[in-house]
Order: sequence, then structure tokens, then C-alpha cells
Amino acid sequence: MNRIACRALLVALLSLLVIPAKTFADEAVELPPIPREFRAVWIATVDNIDWPSKPGLSTIQQKEEMIGILERCEAMNLNAVIFQVRPVADALYKSELEPWSAYLSGQQGKAPKPYYDPLQFVVEESHKRGMEVHAWFNPYRSQHPSNKTVDDLHVSITNPDWVKKYGTYGWMDPGNEDALNHTLAVFRDVVKRYDIDGIHVDDYFYPYPVNDKAGARISFPDDESWEKYTTAGGKLDRNDWRRDNINRLIERAYDVVREEKPHVKVGYSPFGIWRPGHPKQIKGFDAYEGLYADAKLWLVEGWLDYLTPQLYWASDPPGQSFPVLLKWWVDQNEKGRHIWPGHSVGRSYATDRGWSLTEIPRQIYTTRAQPGASGNVFFSMKSFVRNKKNLADRVAQVYASPALIPETSWLDVELPAMPDVEKLRKSRDGMTHLKVKPGDKTEVAHWVVQSRYGLKWDLQILPGSTRGIQVNRQQGDVRCDLVAVRSVGRTSKMSDPKIVKIGKKK
Repeated sequence: MNRIACRALLVALLSLLVIPAKTFADEAVELPPIPREFRAVWIATVDNIDWPSKPGLSTIQQKEEMIGILERCEAMNLNAVIFQVRPVADALYKSELEPWSAYLSGQQGKAPKPYYDPLQFVVEESHKRGMEVHAWFNPYRSQHPSNKTVDDLHVSITNPDWVKKYGTYGWMDPGNEDALNHTLAVFRDVVKRYDIDGIHVDDYFYPYPVNDKAGARISFPDDESWEKYTTAGGKLDRNDWRRDNINRLIERAYDVVREEKPHVKVGYSPFGIWRPGHPKQIKGFDAYEGLYADAKLWLVEGWLDYLTPQLYWASDPPGQSFPVLLKWWVDQNEKGRHIWPGHSVGRSYATDRGWSLTEIPRQIYTTRAQPGASGNVFFSMKSFVRNKKNLADRVAQVYASPALIPETSWLDVELPAMPDVEKLRKSRDGMTHLKVKPGDKTEVAHWVVQSRYGLKWDLQILPGSTRGIQVNRQQGDVRCDLVAVRSVGRTSKMSDPKIVKIGKKK
């Protein structure tokens, strides 16, 4: 065999190989950057706001409703759901610590029949669709006016001294150390036993203030725990002590999650105004004094992985301006945590509020334009399910292309290896089929697949459970000539690409 023939044979053999990036036929392959954006929705279970649509549905009906929700999320290119699993010191999962939620069956303590575990079901079905699941907890609320039944396992029965009546709500006293430890034990239990991607706590720490008939604020009834604190020599004034009770919960919760699973993110969605006058033009409720929630401190200290301030206001009114408040929160973010603002999508079609149907898309674009903010969370899912005035379709248009969740770089989680990719035989369906598997034992959450058609690139973000990748062999008169595949870990860290040669570049 002469030298020319040998060279031709070598080139032919190399064309069958999967090769690393930047070595494709002596061509430097510059892959387009992967878009990254957190796109999430709250799925509220308290008072059956989002799911299930009413208590007492059969297991099949509950599952069908949830599948419909997740399919809607998938169609909108959302990449996470924030699922409320503990509305009132109860559980939408199997727990030895708290009773089954009445929002499932209508009776607290009653398990689904036929039995299934809703949280486990949501995790499996969401991951199957490439979406993260963040388990959403209310830390101290123990009774809601819509909840009419109480089980023997409920905290109001087992530890009535922890629970205080405040307005129409029952509330565990945040100043009670046993109540604090119980809430932390609930967090730890869920993180340990379920394959969730994050835990999430809403804006209810101390309850929203209740006034008497004369309009005066009623103080939260924590005299007993306050007296215990002062008798032991505590020096803080009462409001600072209450804030410290919440601060200790936030700091310890972060440690609990880190101890159990290093990849699980911790997020909070506080009221969107820290204090009136911050920044100067802002007016409204004072969460620092009213809920004893110092969310600015939590962000500055880095006791969280993401903050979702509930910016439930339109863009233009100066007293509560979405872009002004968003920038203020970003400016407090000394440790560079994720800022993913919360949006009230239901207000978009509430004509009495004067909102335009373009307001929510406008807020998404505003977030994208704000350095230091990298995603959005929407309240709540029922607005997307109903799609009133095509609201869900409007958001889906903004999210026309898939996006990877931003990398949580500060979490110490191993990066998956470059994947193993094998090109299979050509088929008659116009597709190129690839077989993919992890390059090592590190867990893969997603595959990022980029396919080149001349100057154009297509992007797929697939669940980590996927083992078969399909790529269109041709778009119009342009053939796909190469595919790049990367592994993505549980904190969205991404491996180097493997390049698969498909055909000749045109």
C-alpha cells in the first residue's frame, strides 16, 4: 500500500471516531455558549390553590392532574418546579414526623389510597422531563383556615405548648427552641430521603400582623419564650430577638442541607421590600419589622444559594417598581448568590390593577438585562394551567429556546466526566442516532447536545437518564456535520464536550 493510500485509509478511520472539541478535521470548533436561566413556577398545595384541584380526588386523578401540570411546564421550556410539601406542619409525602396533609384527602393524617408518595412522584416525573424539583416548606405555620381536621400526629396535639393562636392561624412559636429543632428535623428528613434539587422557604416567618377592631397591631403571643430568653440573661430587645430567632433558623438550615447532600440548593422567597426607603423611593410593608425577616442579612452572610424576593409589582409605579427593587436586591448580593425574582403572574389579567398583558414578559426581559440576576419564578401554576388571555403562551414565546439552570459554582460537587458517545447506524427516519452514557460514576443530571448545520446550531437539553440521542440529519438543504455532547452535574457544572462527526460540512 503506497503512502497516499495509507493516508486515505487513516482519514477514513478517523472519520468514524468520536473526537474531542477543537480537533475536528483540523478545524477549531468554537461551540456557541449555552443559555443559562432559572425558569420556575410555584405549585401551591395550601387551600388547594394549584394542586390537587380539590381534596378527595382519587390517586389516579391526582396523578393525572400533576402530569398535566408538568407537561405544561415542559412545553413552556421551564426547567424547575417549586412544590409545596409542608403547608401547615403536615406532609405531602410519607413522614414519621408529621401527618399526611388534608389537602390530599380532605382528612389530615389519611394517606392516599391506593397508596403513593406525591413528592416521590413529582421528583420522578419532573426529572424524567429534565426539570429540577425544589421542596417548598412553610417553617412555622401550623393551621390555616381552610384546614378543618387535625390528626393525632399533628404538632398542635403532640406539642400544644409550641403552638400559638394568632388571628385565624395557628403558628409554632419561632422563639421556642424545640419548635425550631423540629422544623430543622423536617428539612433534614426530606433532603435525606428524597432526590430533590433544592429546598425552598416562603415569606412566612413570623405571621403577617393582625390588627384588633380598633386597628391596633396585635403582638404575636410569645410571652413565654420571651420570658425564658430574658430570664436566661438575653440582652436583645424583643424585635431584635425575634429577628435573631429567624436568623438562627436560616443559618442552621443551610448547615443541615450541606451536611446531608452537597448539591441540594437552599432558597428563600421573602417579601419583596426589605424595608421602606430601601431604595429611597420605595414605599410599602416593612418585612424587617412586620415579619422579623432580615433577608438582606441572609444574602450578605451567604446562608442561602438563591434568593427569590417576591417582586409582585409592575415596572412603572415608583413606590413599588419591579426594576428598581430588583437592582436593589442585586446590589446587596456581596457573595454572588443567585438572584431569581418572583412574579405575580395572576395580576397580568387583573384589569382592576391596571396591569398590561405584556408586563410579565417585560419583567423577564428586565431580569435578563440586569447583571447579577439570572432567572425568574412565577406564582402560581394555576395561571399557566388556565392560560387565561393566553398568558402561558406569552411566557412560552419568551422561553422559546431551552436553557440550562445557572451553575451553583460555590457548592463543592464533583464535575461529571466527558461523556462516552457512540454513533449508531443510519436509519430511515431522517435522524442520526447516538448512544450516550456517563464517562465516570459521577451523577449526570442533564446532557447538553449541540448540532451544527452550516452556520446554524441547534440545542437540546436532555434528562440525565437519557441514553439515546436523536439529531435531525438535515435541515432544509443543509446537513448536520457534527454534534457536541456534554455532561451536566447536579449543580449545573458542565464537562468538556465530545464531538461526533456526522457528515461533511457544507
